[in-house]
Amino acid sequence: MNQYGPLIEYLLQGHFVCAITQDTYYRQLQDEAVLEQVNHYLAPLNRYVAFNEDRTVAYLAWVTLNDTVRDGLEQHISQVHQSLLPLLEWMLLVQEVSGGDALMTAGDILKLADIIQRCEDNPSLRERLNKLAQDRYFNSASHDVTMQVRQIFRRLVEHGYVIQPSRERQNVMVTGKMDYLVELVRFLKDEEQLPIEEEVAVQEGMPL
Repeated sequence: MNQYGPLIEYLLQGHFVCAITQDTYYRQLQDEAVLEQVNHYLAPLNRYVAFNEDRTVAYLAWVTLNDTVRDGLEQHISQVHQSLLPLLEWMLLVQEVSGGDALMTAGDILKLADIIQRCEDNPSLRERLNKLAQDRYFNSASHDVTMQVRQIFRRLVEHGYVIQPSRERQNVMVTGKMDYLVELVRFLKDEEQLPIEEEVAVQEGMPL
């Protein structure tokens, strides 16, 4: 394996690469010469490095979607659908809490205390949070707002949508995987039927 072996191994493990989680790898992939070398190595494996539209996150996609790959992707998309609704509801809830118009994106800071306070002060937000937290994706058994928000944050960290830069501060930072999720939602919304088109880059085995 060439000098970019660790980067390639990281990608082959199904990880997403963004400036938040792996800045060194992310900067390497911005270099066209490096990207060409990595893709050259991946070609015999039927893989290549794909980016979201804004190039904030990189991941592996299939070069050719044969019948075996298609079957696996259709099953994968079916599983993705089950987790999309709670994740999207969470994004919309945070959007309302923050009072902004834009969905969260890589680099955004989410403050646990602010979200807790807003939900406690607003019965409508509290009700939405309670319903969301009990979804099987977040799987909270508590009816306490603080515990519910902490459980949601914990699950988002586990699945790589956010990281917690400091254990001392109850804040998290959004990763590029959230940007990928938004792009995937747009694709699923626009795509009327499966199987997936050949040119569509779909992250293999995305652990949503």
